[in-house]
Amino acid sequence: MLQLEALELVGFKSFAQKTKVVFPERITSIIGPNGCGKSNLFDAIGWVLKEQSARSLRGQKMDEFIFGGTKTRKRSGLAEVRLHLRRTGEEPLFLSGVELDSEEVEISRRLYRSGESHYFINQRRCRLMDVQRFLEDSGLGYASYAMIAQGKIDAFLTAKPLDRRGCTNHRLQE
Repeated sequence: MLQLEALELVGFKSFAQKTKVVFPERITSIIGPNGCGKSNLFDAIGWVLKEQSARSLRGQKMDEFIFGGTKTRKRSGLAEVRLHLRRTGEEPLFLSGVELDSEEVEISRRLYRSGESHYFINQRRCRLMDVQRFLEDSGLGYASYAMIAQGKIDAFLTAKPLDRRGCTNHRLQE
């Protein structure tokens, strides 16, 4: 099993400079004032794990996820998000059939202004399918986690059980 240890962002949405958020062992919430980037952290996790739809991440086009600049700061040429995961059990982790020596795994995604996008596992370029397969094999597959977007908690709590099961695979949809 894998546990989220840290999230690193650079040039992703409002995070112009390199930012690293370290998660304690049993995090239950992220709090802060409006406009501080909480939703962007949420979006970053979904983006690096598989999200291909800009609309699902509160955008219109993928290039909106690259820091657009301000009056005092130049726009970024790329957006990058890195998830740092740590193995919590004794079971070995495999990547493309090869056992990983490390207790830690890094999954990342990089998007350039040209539209080119790349995925990486432990800094080795791979395909989205490889990321998804690795997560499935490690017990963190698409159906094993739920991300409920801002403003969607009420809809989730009031949904019928059958509807709730259908919408928790990744992100609660309207």
